[in-house]
Amino acid sequence: MPLKFSFIIPVYNRPDETDELLQSFVGLDTMTKYEIVIVEDGSNISSKAIVDSYKDKLDISYFFKENSGPGDSRNFGMQKAKGNYFIILDSDCILPSNYLNEVEKSLKTNYVDCFGGPDAAHKSFTDLQKAINFSMTSFITTGGIRGHKKSVDTFQPRSFNMGISKEAFLASKGFGRIHPGEDPDLSIRLWQLGFKTKLIPEAFVYHKRRISWRKFYKQVYKFGLVRPILNVWHPSTKKITYWFPTLFCVGFLVSLIMLFLGVKWAIIGYMLYFALAFLTALLTTKSIGVSVLSLMAIGVQFFGYGYGFLKSTMAIGILKKEPETHFPEIFFKSK
Repeated sequence: MPLKFSFIIPVYNRPDETDELLQSFVGLDTMTKYEIVIVEDGSNISSKAIVDSYKDKLDISYFFKENSGPGDSRNFGMQKAKGNYFIILDSDCILPSNYLNEVEKSLKTNYVDCFGGPDAAHKSFTDLQKAINFSMTSFITTGGIRGHKKSVDTFQPRSFNMGISKEAFLASKGFGRIHPGEDPDLSIRLWQLGFKTKLIPEAFVYHKRRISWRKFYKQVYKFGLVRPILNVWHPSTKKITYWFPTLFCVGFLVSLIMLFLGVKWAIIGYMLYFALAFLTALLTTKSIGVSVLSLMAIGVQFFGYGYGFLKSTMAIGILKKEPETHFPEIFFKSK
């Protein structure tokens, strides 16, 4: 059966981002036909006028629904879509011109029912956006946790840039109510149903991440809260690497205490790590300013995730608290 692509894009109070994303669709270099499904998730600032302005350029449809979170909005969009393969994007993404060609080529060569693509920083992004992008995507910070080039059955796609077949969606019933964490939860359930996943390295998007330091901390803190819950739901997916940010932060505090007591070797190890991170960021971004901000982003990422992970591990893993009752801020109510 030939692939018929439907792009599913949930939107919440982001008309400007929606405009940028749709403009990048206009610039796609492809002969493949596709549709775009915009799902307005109970926004106060509507994107409908923006969507309407593209109707003579793109095969696009718009739906407004009551706010119920990004996972449920993606499910809603997939239910409305006409295609047999859904590509899910966040509204703060921009597509390079060859995006769909790379997806189609990869799926025709090695078909899977679910794929993910990486994110990159566009040259127009702010220094803060570039620094956070480095922190979130670099091997030196994530340790390859997002997968690698030949990841099959082990890669967990992220919903800012993710594809899933209609068959896999119907079998899995799509995303759950947890957020963040709905992406790995869906990937794991797909594996349990016998579906395969993979990374398509060439199918990257420019992920704008309109974010401040406060919002970035809140985001990574929630990532930390979610992981122990997923470990309880799916015990076979536990990894020691999930502990790294927590141990990194605890070790840093210990090294400061040791330095105060006259022992320097521990803090030297951290200084070497951050020196390596700075050089890696400099080689990647070609900017001293972005590289300095990248060190700050790494600190925020490790502390936020590490603290959230430790807090959730204590509550869920040790005290056996009910996740939805104890951390209601990461669950959307059923509609």
